[in-house]
Amino acid sequence: MTTITDRLAAAQQRIAQAAANASRSSHEIKLLAVSKTKPVSQILEAYQAGQRRFGENYVQEGQEKILALQSDCPDIEWHFIGPLQSNKSRIVAEHFDWMHTVDRDKIAQRLNDQRPADMAPLNVCIQINISQESSKSGITPTQMMALAKEIATLPHLKLRGLMAIPTETDDTQVQNREFAELKQCFDKLKAAYPEVDTLSMGMSGDLEQAIAHGSTMVRIGSAIFGARGC
Repeated sequence: MTTITDRLAAAQQRIAQAAANASRSSHEIKLLAVSKTKPVSQILEAYQAGQRRFGENYVQEGQEKILALQSDCPDIEWHFIGPLQSNKSRIVAEHFDWMHTVDRDKIAQRLNDQRPADMAPLNVCIQINISQESSKSGITPTQMMALAKEIATLPHLKLRGLMAIPTETDDTQVQNREFAELKQCFDKLKAAYPEVDTLSMGMSGDLEQAIAHGSTMVRIGSAIFGARGC
């Protein structure tokens, strides 16, 4: 039987091989284990195998896991990677280390105002809707710099980079085009804000292409924890 430990090792090997193929160091690329809908016991198994970064899509589910594991696993880095309703922003501001899906001024301002003063600034990524699908959150590339300017003024937020969910397709030309466009956006953002260091793109099915185009963080769920319901 293949364990979570085995699958984590296999995912790290995929990242290392993809990095080598792109003439990059695997140390440039962080693995974010997407643990949404998975029980605390599976997160704990991944933690015991050395994984420290976990991504959650649902606010209250994520909060419950954070509270359940805060004593035994105090060094977990929690990332919120789902769409956020403004009436739930306080939970993210008070419990998470990263927020990947900032796509409007209102959310950024609320997160800033609700971040406890005794906590480090909340690391944030701007979500880009690179595929321009109406079903996806995120802003257009042309809106990126205006939102970045707003975030940069907020003392309890730290702008780290961009996140995107490209088109789910087997067409590598479409994948490569969208990843390349995201890299261009990232380079533009970094030129204006040198502290920016995170390009969060690539998942279980397309991490190789994402890494080839400069991803610094890949979000892997099913390849570690199995398909939803497993």
